[in-house]
Parts: sequence; structure tokens; C-alpha cells
Amino acid sequence: MLYHLLYPLHTDLSFFNVFKYITFRTIYSGLTSFVLCLMLGTTFIGYMRKLQIGQYIRDCGPSSHYDKKGTPTMGGFLIIGTTVFSILLWARLDTFYVWITIIVTIGFTAIGFTDDYVKQMKKEGEGLSARNKFLIQICISLIAGILIYLTPGFNTELHFPFFKDHTIDLGIGYIFFTALVITGASNAVNLTDGLDGLAIGPVTIAAATFLLFSYVAGHAKLADYLQITFVPGCAELTVICGAIAGAGLGFLWFNTNPAQIFMGDTGSLPLGALLGTIAVLTKQEILLVIVGGVFVMEALSVIIQVSYFKFTKGKRFFRMAPLHHHFEMLGWREPKIIVRFWIIAIIFSLIAISTLKIR
Repeated sequence: MLYHLLYPLHTDLSFFNVFKYITFRTIYSGLTSFVLCLMLGTTFIGYMRKLQIGQYIRDCGPSSHYDKKGTPTMGGFLIIGTTVFSILLWARLDTFYVWITIIVTIGFTAIGFTDDYVKQMKKEGEGLSARNKFLIQICISLIAGILIYLTPGFNTELHFPFFKDHTIDLGIGYIFFTALVITGASNAVNLTDGLDGLAIGPVTIAAATFLLFSYVAGHAKLADYLQITFVPGCAELTVICGAIAGAGLGFLWFNTNPAQIFMGDTGSLPLGALLGTIAVLTKQEILLVIVGGVFVMEALSVIIQVSYFKFTKGKRFFRMAPLHHHFEMLGWREPKIIVRFWIIAIIFSLIAISTLKIR
């Protein structure tokens, strides 16, 4: 919005020329969402307490989590609200990719809110059925896939990290692949959201990583030099990544152990979907597996646990899944698990960034 309102004034006052630069708008996009989170956080937490919207703890979870019962949830509204506001304020709104990310964000936030709301109505830890939630996620992801596929000149080829000449053109199948990436990323982040700050830390790190890839992929000369796919217009996603990272840091201020508020499905589902959408739009779909390595680990631990349980007729591969619960059951203290997972997330991001030169 500010770009469209203020940049045209640069002909009269050169200062307004700064709104032309994506780097400037990205920095202030992140600062805006961060400051808004800090300013609104305490009031939002108080409001959730007043409404008695608190977390319900499943009986099958670790016993150490019982003291978290009643902690305000639905903090995703704080993250997503400040993120979207910052995007609308600092991004170029004539960029189609910006609106695709906003559509996905709103759609998955609605799913997450409905799930959290049902939990509050039932006064228990179960929300929407897994089947219904998955079907709605797929529908929204397919809409996003269709919009991306119909974008003039969009490349439907898959590029693989560390290889510059190996590609697969999916054609119309790219729509379904996009739906798989967005839905998978959404659920993976949702599974990771089980400890104070465990999910928002890697989300912020992943957003910062994709900030770099968005800028490079949207810059013709840099993309050519680094031998990655040039995607006209995707540089504007840098501003979106900045907004996510800023909101993530702001929310972490209140979500760090011991958490004053949880993001709930209202936050974890849209944040994962956002990362998946950005990965698709920047043509770094496969790289998402590395950037979101922590989320992949968590999702795989659940798949392994369920499969092993069925195959062995009742035995467990992990003491408890997702993976962070396994370490809790081993006696690791919550802060230690969280920080170590953050360290792993940073290492994964550094490996992802290294692919820019290793091809």
C-alpha cells in the first residue's frame, strides 16, 4: 500500500525513492509485524483469558504438560493478523503472487480457527476430524495450485538441489503437486507445535531462509549467476518472508518457555501453508524438505510410529510421537529439546543456502 501511495511522490521528493527497493520494504515489513506483536501481545493474551479460551491437554500426552492446561491459545490470530497487515502495508499489491499467499493464509487460518473453536466448544482436545480437516486443506491447496498454474509464464518444472541440469516437467500435474506441498507443509508444522516455542522458532528460521531465495529467484542477474530458476515477480515474496519472520520473533517473546500463549491450529496450519506456497512460487519445492528439516523429522516420526505400531501389532518405535515427545519421555527437559531443535533448524537452513553454490 505504501509503495503505491508514496513511491509516485519520488519525482518531487527523492526520499520517497526508498519505497522502490525491496530490501527497504522487507526490513520494515519485518519490523512492523514484530513491533505490532509486542504492542498487541499482552492485550491479546488478557482478552483470551477473559474469554476463557485456554489450551486443553490430551490425557495420552506427557504428564509434564498438565500444568499448561488453561494457557491461552489461538495466538495464531496475533501472528497471522500482524503478518497480513504488514504485507498489505509494505508489499506491492499489483503482484499476483502476493494475493495467492494471502488467499492461502486466510483459507488455512479459517481451518485452524474452526478446529480450535470446536475444541473450545467440546471442552476437550479433539477438534475437527482429521478427514474433514484434510479434505478442506486439499481443496484450498488445489485452488492455489490452479491459480499458480494459470499464471502466465509460470514454470511447471521441478528442479533438484545440488543439480543444475536435472528437471522434471509435471505439466498440469503441477497443480496436484502444489496441493501436496502446501498441505504437507501445513500439517508438518502443526505436528511440530507441541512445546513452548518449538514450532515458531523453525518457522522464523525457514522464513528468513526463503527471504534470501525469494530475492535471488526474483532477480534476473542473480538467478542466472547462481543457476536457479528466475521467477519474474517473486522477489516481492521477500517482503512476505520478512513479515513472517518479524511476527514469529514477536510471538516468540510471549511463546518462549514458559509460554504465556500458544498459537494453536489457528497459527500452525496457515504458517506451514505459507511456507509451502512460498517454496512453490520460488521454484524451491524440493528444497523445502531441507529448509523445513525439523518439520519433516516430526512428520516422519508420526508416520513411522503409526506404521510400526500396525506392522508389529501394538509395539512402538518411539516412546511417543511426534519426535519431541520421544525426547521428553527420555527425560530431556523442555527448554533443552526446544533449543536443540532450533539449532538443527539453523543447520538445515545453512545446508539449504549452500545449494546456491553447490550445483
